Amino acid sequence: MLAGALDEYRGVNAVVLGVPRGGMVLAWELARRLGAQTDLVLARKLGAPGNPELAIGSVSEDGRAFIHDEAVALTGASREYIRMEKERAMTEIARRAGRYRQVCPRVGIAGRNVLLTDDGVATGSTMEAAAWAVRRDNPAKVVIALPVAPEDTLRRLAKGVDEVVCLRCPPCFQSVGQFYRLFEQVEDEALLALLEACTRERSR
Repeated sequence: MLAGALDEYRGVNAVVLGVPRGGMVLAWELARRLGAQTDLVLARKLGAPGNPELAIGSVSEDGRAFIHDEAVALTGASREYIRMEKERAMTEIARRAGRYRQVCPRVGIAGRNVLLTDDGVATGSTMEAAAWAVRRDNPAKVVIALPVAPEDTLRRLAKGVDEVVCLRCPPCFQSVGQFYRLFEQVEDEALLALLEACTRERSR
């Protein structure tokens, strides 16, 4: 269904970037249906004090941080806490980059239509950081493509990209997982196998 909503990007030298891990599964399927290349974009959520699942911001692969000021005020996160959380996030990004980029080198996106995707977003902080990182490489267009997200998050994301495509914007949004019959974590081994397939597909 999401590929159908993105049909205008079929055969126009587009590249689909997934937020690992779950987003890469969707990115791979979208790219196959649209005849596009696939790559991953690395960004990490900054968790709130005492509640790591609540995002107060995020960090992208190039080290830039997005801070959600309202969430910081609500949770009382200090500057020192944010600094330490950013260091933790960058350590994980470096670990992932060191492993994933060995099998999947970065794809050039300058002048191309870029479709950013994930299996869904809640606060959208990680997706927002990913969009910032992509913008630095001068793509022709940046589109965020999602199966599900809250309406207020989509409005905020739309301010930083050219287009947002989302299949569902339910009024009662609690978590991404509530909209899937089966919502399992994608393990590193499965992701590495998928990235290897993406790299092989590029050379055809």
